[in-house]
Amino acid sequence: MIYTNTRSSFPDQVVPQEEKESLEYGLLVARAIEGEWWSTGMGGMRYSNNYNIFHNRRLYARGEQNIQKYKDELAINGDLSYLNLDWQPVPIIPKFVDIVVNGMNEKIYDIKAYAQDPASQKTRTDYARKLHKNIKIREYVNTLQEQLGVDISEVNQEEAPQTEQELEIHLQLDYKQSIEIAEEELINNVLDRNKFELVKGRFNKDIVELGIGSVKTNWNASNGVVVDYCDPANLVWSYTTDPNFEDIYYVGEVKSVSLPELKKEFPNLTNEELETIQKFPGNQNYSRNWTGRYDNDTVQVLYFEYKTYMDQVFKIKQTETGLEKALEKPDTFNPPENDNFERVSRSIEVLYSGAKILGHPIMLKWEMARNMTRPKSDLTKVKMNYVLCAPSMYKGRINSLVERMMPFADMIQITSLKLQQVLSRMVPDGIYLDVDGLAEVDLGNGTHYNPKEALNMYFQTGSIVGRSMTQDGDMNPGKVPIQELQSSAGQAKIQSLIQTYQYYLQMIRDVTGLNEARDGSQPDKDALLGLQKLAVAQSNVATRNLLDASLYLTLRACENVALRVGDSLEYALTREALINSISLYNVATLEEIKDIHLYDFGIFLELEPDEEEKALLEQDIQIALKTQTIGLEDAIDIREIKNLKLANQLLKIKQKKKREADNKQQEKMIQMQAQAQAETAEKTAAAEVQKQQAIAQTTLQIEQGKVQFDIQKIQEEYKLKMQMAQKKFEYDMELTKADIQKDLDREKSIEDRKDKRSAQEASQQSWMIEQREKGLLPRNFESQGDLSANTNLNPMNPV
Repeated sequence: MIYTNTRSSFPDQVVPQEEKESLEYGLLVARAIEGEWWSTGMGGMRYSNNYNIFHNRRLYARGEQNIQKYKDELAINGDLSYLNLDWQPVPIIPKFVDIVVNGMNEKIYDIKAYAQDPASQKTRTDYARKLHKNIKIREYVNTLQEQLGVDISEVNQEEAPQTEQELEIHLQLDYKQSIEIAEEELINNVLDRNKFELVKGRFNKDIVELGIGSVKTNWNASNGVVVDYCDPANLVWSYTTDPNFEDIYYVGEVKSVSLPELKKEFPNLTNEELETIQKFPGNQNYSRNWTGRYDNDTVQVLYFEYKTYMDQVFKIKQTETGLEKALEKPDTFNPPENDNFERVSRSIEVLYSGAKILGHPIMLKWEMARNMTRPKSDLTKVKMNYVLCAPSMYKGRINSLVERMMPFADMIQITSLKLQQVLSRMVPDGIYLDVDGLAEVDLGNGTHYNPKEALNMYFQTGSIVGRSMTQDGDMNPGKVPIQELQSSAGQAKIQSLIQTYQYYLQMIRDVTGLNEARDGSQPDKDALLGLQKLAVAQSNVATRNLLDASLYLTLRACENVALRVGDSLEYALTREALINSISLYNVATLEEIKDIHLYDFGIFLELEPDEEEKALLEQDIQIALKTQTIGLEDAIDIREIKNLKLANQLLKIKQKKKREADNKQQEKMIQMQAQAQAETAEKTAAAEVQKQQAIAQTTLQIEQGKVQFDIQKIQEEYKLKMQMAQKKFEYDMELTKADIQKDLDREKSIEDRKDKRSAQEASQQSWMIEQREKGLLPRNFESQGDLSANTNLNPMNPV
C-alpha cells in the first residue's frame, strides 16, 4: 500500500526507491496530475481554462476572434435583420504581433562554450601564467636577444600581449581551447539539424501571443539529441510563481496519438487493451480535432516528468591490503553496528518519466528517466527536459502582449462596424427641381423649358436657364429652377468615428510600447534619423522582457544539448553521425570530440549591441580614424566584437598601441634622420677632406707651377735682361760712341766756331778799325742776308 501526503494528492516521497519505481506509484503521480488539471472540484478544469484562454489569444493574434460579442453589442433584442454589415474582424493585432515576433527572430547572438572543468581551467591558467611571465621578463629577453642574439622567449613577442590589460582582452577574445571550439560546433550542428530557427520562431510567437514559451530537449538512440517545440496549450506543470519555472517538480504534455502510433510506441499493449482504449468514452472529454468535432480515432496521452530524490547508498569495505572498496547497495541497506562495513549515502535528484491515457486507469510507462541531464558542476541536481518561460506571470496567472491589446481591438472592431452603419445610412447628394420656375422660362423658339431638358443641360454643361421676373412682371421666386441638395448629416459622425478609431489604435500603442517609429506607420519627414532610431530603441525597451524570455529558452536548450552530447558519443551510431556532420577539415576538433564527455562547459550567449550602442561605438571609431589613432584593420576588428565593453577596451588598447607604434616610428625616423645626418655629415666631412686635399694638391700644383713659372719667368727675365743688357750695352756703347763722337763733333764744332769766330772777330776788328778809321757808324749785321740765320754774329752779342 502506497500512502499519499496528507497535504497533497501526490504520493509520499519519503519511501524506499523500490516503491518509487513501482507502476502503482507512477499511477498515483499521474492521477494526482490529472486531478489538478482536469478535476472539476478545484475551481474548474484548469487545463480547459488554459486551453480556451490560449486559443482565444491566438484567434485575436490572427485577427479571427469570435464575432458573436460584436453582434450582441449591435443587435436589438437579438435581431440583426436590419443590419447588413461585414462582420470580418479588423486585423489590427496581427500587425503588432508580426513586428515584435520578427524582431525577436533575428539572430543577435553567438553561442559560446566555456570549459570550466579542472583540466581546462588548469590549461587556461597555465597559458595565462606563461603570457603574464612573458610580460614581466619581456624587456630582459629583448635585451638579451639584442646583446647575445639568443631568443629565450616561449611565445611570439610580436603577437603576445604587452600589458596585463591586453592579456585580459586576449584571454576573452582570442584565446579558445580546441575542446571549446568542438563543443560550439556540436551545439550549432545539433541545433541546425533540428531546425532550431523554426522552433525558435514558434516559441517566440507563443511568448508574444500567449505570454509563455516552451521547448523540449530529448535523446534517443536512433536520432541522438532532439530539440522539439512544445505547444503551451497542451502543457501541464506544478504551481509556481517563478517566470522561469525553475522550482516545478512535474511537467507534462498532452498529445493526440493514433492507435497505430500508440501500438508502435508501446508494443506491450494487447489488442484487448487497445479495443478498450478505443471504446473508452473519456476521449471526448479532453480534446477536439481541427474541425471542432471529437476524434475517436486518436487517444489523448499525458507524457510527464516527475522530479523526486533518491538515496545513493554505498557499502565501504576495507580490504586485506588496507584499501577501501565501495559497493553500491539499495537504499534499504543497513549494516550491523559491529560489522566492519560502513554505510555511506547521499541524496540526489532524479527524474521519472511516465505516460498515461487521460481518463483511463491504464498506465503506459513509468520508469526512471534515462540519460538525465545533470550539470557536472553539481551532479546531485537534475534538469528537466522541458524548458518553460513566462515573463509576465503573477501567482500562476500568465499575461501576454496580445491580452493587453484585446479590449482595444474589440473597440476598434465596434467602431469599424459603427462606421459601416453610418456609411450605409448616408444619402447621396440630390437635385431640387422647381417646376413652376421652369414654366416661366421661354427658350425663344416657341417652346417651354421642361424638366427633362433642364436636367440634361445641367448634368452635361452645369448651366441653368432661369428668369428673375415672371411673365406678369412680378418677382420670380423660382428664378433658379435647379438647385443641388447636399447631405452632410453623416460627415460629422464619420469624422468622430475615425477619431475614435485612431484613439483606440493609439491606446494599443500606449499599452504595448509599440510606437509609430517601430511599425513605420507615420514616419515624420522632418524628423532626424537619430530621433527616429531613438524612438525605435525606446520601443524595443518596452518589449525587452519578451526578448529576454526568448534568449532564456535558447540558452537553456543549448545547455541541455551540451549535456546530452556526451550521451550521443557513448553510442556508436549516434557518435558516427554526430562526428561526420561537423567540419571534417578540423582534425583537432575531431580528436577532442572523442573525450568531450569528460569536460564540463558553461554555455552563454554573446549578444550583439543594439543600434544605439552600435552608433556610439561607430562614432568613437570614426573619431579615432579621423585622428589616425587607429588603423582601418583595427576598426574592422573592433566592429566584429559583439560585447560592447570589450570593444571599447580593445579600442583603447588599439589607440594606445597605435600611439606607441607611432612614437617608435617617430623615434626610428629621428634615429634614421640622425643617422642619415651623421652619414651625410661624415660624407660631407670626407668630401670636404677630399676637397681640401684636392685643393691642397691643386694649390701645391699651382704653387709648384707658380714656382716653376717664376723660375721660368726669372730665367726668361734673366735671358731677356741679359739680352736687354747686351742690347743696352751695345746701345750704350753705340750711344757712348755717339756721345763721344758727338762730344768730339761738338768740340770740333766748338773749335771750328772758335776758329771761325776768331777769324770773324779778327775780321770784324779789322773792319771796325777800318770803319773807325774811316769814321763810319756801326752797322747791323742782322739785316744782312748772309748773317740772318746766325744770331751769334750780332756784334752786340758776341759768342
